[in-house]
Amino acid sequence: MRDFEVRRMFDTIAGGYDMQNSVLSLRIDVLWRKRLARMLPADRPITVADVAAGTAEVSLEIVRQRPLSRVVGIDFTPAMLRVGHAKLARREPRGRVRLAAGDARRLPLRDASVDAVTIAFGIRNVQERAAALGEFFRVLKPGGRLLVLEFSLPDNALLRGLYRFYFDRVLPPFGNWLSRTDYAYSYLMESVHAFPDHQTFAAEIRDAGFADVDQTPLTGGIARIHSGVRPA
Repeated sequence: MRDFEVRRMFDTIAGGYDMQNSVLSLRIDVLWRKRLARMLPADRPITVADVAAGTAEVSLEIVRQRPLSRVVGIDFTPAMLRVGHAKLARREPRGRVRLAAGDARRLPLRDASVDAVTIAFGIRNVQERAAALGEFFRVLKPGGRLLVLEFSLPDNALLRGLYRFYFDRVLPPFGNWLSRTDYAYSYLMESVHAFPDHQTFAAEIRDAGFADVDQTPLTGGIARIHSGVRPA
């Protein structure tokens, strides 16, 4: 999909996005977000750029687990940001999270201005991943950490077969019905299949200049948290 088509798709499903994710993942997505937030520093106040923040679920989980943190959530979909703003009004009265419109390839942030960059289930929607990874590197302070949560093909053959069956046969029709669209979750399936394997993506992170590149498999490897550090 081209950028405007991805934006239009997320605008269409924004109102029910959180519910759809919970149902379709059996709420495993909640555990994955918690794990992502726990990988951030806990010993000091930090500023985090949460890219492709959507409805701000990751941003809120970060400040819940890291109360001294400040988060700027960035997304390029107006309807998702509206849902996120409404959620912040209810759940984050302390103002530790702010949302801003922006593109992963052109972040509205200064050089070396954040301690961490997170992006959950968003990098596969970016047409030019190298440009986005370069932006993440640019805005991180030296020593800052990148955390990328994304779907992944499991290494185990049995689990890999079940994963492919679910993504190919179950998720598209049920997800499209749940979201009342005829394409949103078909696109999800296609984008997951098009995303590189975890070794290839790790190489892309290294090519962007990151050191200490690693990956943490989740739930048997159906998702992974890719990490890297901007060298000091």
